Order: sequence, then structure tokens, then C-alpha cells
Amino acid sequence: MNLLEVTNLNKSYRKKVILKDISLKCKTGEIIGFFGRNGTGKSTFLKLIFGTVKADSIQIKINSKTIVPKEIIPSKQIAYLPQDTFLPKEKTVREIIPMFFPNGDDQDKIFYAPKISDFEKIKTGKLSLGQLRYFELLIIGNLDHPFMMLDEPFSMIEPLYKDIIKKLLLNLKETKGIILTDHYYNDVLEITDRNFVIKEAEKIEIMSKNDLIKYEYLNSKE
Repeated sequence: MNLLEVTNLNKSYRKKVILKDISLKCKTGEIIGFFGRNGTGKSTFLKLIFGTVKADSIQIKINSKTIVPKEIIPSKQIAYLPQDTFLPKEKTVREIIPMFFPNGDDQDKIFYAPKISDFEKIKTGKLSLGQLRYFELLIIGNLDHPFMMLDEPFSMIEPLYKDIIKKLLLNLKETKGIILTDHYYNDVLEITDRNFVIKEAEKIEIMSKNDLIKYEYLNSKE
């Protein structure tokens, strides 16, 4: 089992506190969901851990060993799915797979994954949002990183691929720890083991949709 520990995470922009003394533990075998209204710092939280945004303070340990944010990417401990695609739009799915997986057996895990044969000859710039997000998740999910952080994996994608992505993530959590954030709360709650909402710069644990209403992420009509 692998364990990611984040403590003393703080971030402010000018005089506005975005995240205040946030801590989190994520281990192999669990999916953790983060909620928050726009501007509350959900995406920033992931970027601070990944090292692409500088924290005011942060302490990260992986398996009890301290690691600084700038070492996260080269250490290949955490894979990160941003909101915007990281794939070249003019290359086909078939062309992209060997770019990440030179080994034939590793390539087969992608080529023979459900639905990939439906669009393997299409350029990524022409894929539907669901196809693209699923393909991206297949790539980063099959890398050796013990942890994954996902920024809006369900946003605006068609129902068929939502279901496929949920099954994929549930399979991946057998060997990885996963942290994700998304506004599609029903999809998140369906697959997560623990959930939190960011409110007034602080992290609050939630147990159900009712707690999302209680802490004013949702209104009672949603």
C-alpha cells in the first residue's frame, strides 16, 4: 500500500485566503472527492500538490518520505489530469499510444480497452469530449504512478463515457490512490470512498448529498 500525506497547505492571492491549513491523506485503494463552488480553490489545491502552482506553505510525504512540490513531476509519483487536454490534436489515437507506451504489452492495455477500437483512427482534436477524457484517463491510469489527481473527469461528457470512466476508476483504485474534483456531484459520490467540500478556505468532510446542501455547495432544489 502507498500513502500520500499533505499537511500545512496554505495559499493566498494578495490578501485573499484561498486555502487555509489544509491536510489530506490518500492511500492505495481509495478515491477521494473534493467539491467547492467556482473560485474556492479546488483546481488550485491539485496544482499546489503537483507543483505547477507555488504554495505559501505545503508539506508532502509519500510513504513517509518528504518530497518537495518541484520534485513531484520528475519523481513520477503522481499523475495529473488537467481540465484542458494534454494530447496533440493532430495525431490519431493510434499514433499517440506508442508515444506514452513504447512497450507492446503496455500498448495492448490501451488498444484493447473497451471502446478504443471505435475511435483509434480518429485525431484527438476530433474526438467527442467523452472519448477524449476516457482516452486521457486510460493513458495516465496505465502509467506507473501510485497516485492520480483528476480535475473534472466527468465535466460535459456523454453518459456512455461517464459509465465507462467510473468502471475504469474503480478498477484503477485497486492499485492507486485517486483524488478528484468535479461539479458533477452525483457521479463523484457514486464512486468515492471519502468526500470533502472547500468552504471559506477550509476543508470540511461530507458524508452525503445532504451535507453538500448543509454547507451551501448545493441549494435544496438541486
